[in-house]
Amino acid sequence: MNKADWTEADSRKAKRLWETYQKQNNLSDRIGQTVGIDPKNSRIWFGDSIQAIVQQRDREGLNSPLFFQRVGTETYFRKGGHQ
Repeated sequence: MNKADWTEADSRKAKRLWETYQKQNNLSDRIGQTVGIDPKNSRIWFGDSIQAIVQQRDREGLNSPLFFQRVGTETYFRKGGHQ
């Protein structure tokens, strides 16, 4: 799967997977960590950064695109103007 193959449906599924995971697991010790969600395989990885998660997956021989979130926040990264 390449970047062009990522769909809005993939994003929705990843968000649903993450919502379900949060309801079923206590994540209080993971606040601030990065989570990578694979909507195709329904797998979730945790790490200190996107790069750390990608390295974990590389070691497993996986390369499907992921949806990233930061535990405890609604968005991973938001860029905005300074006033």
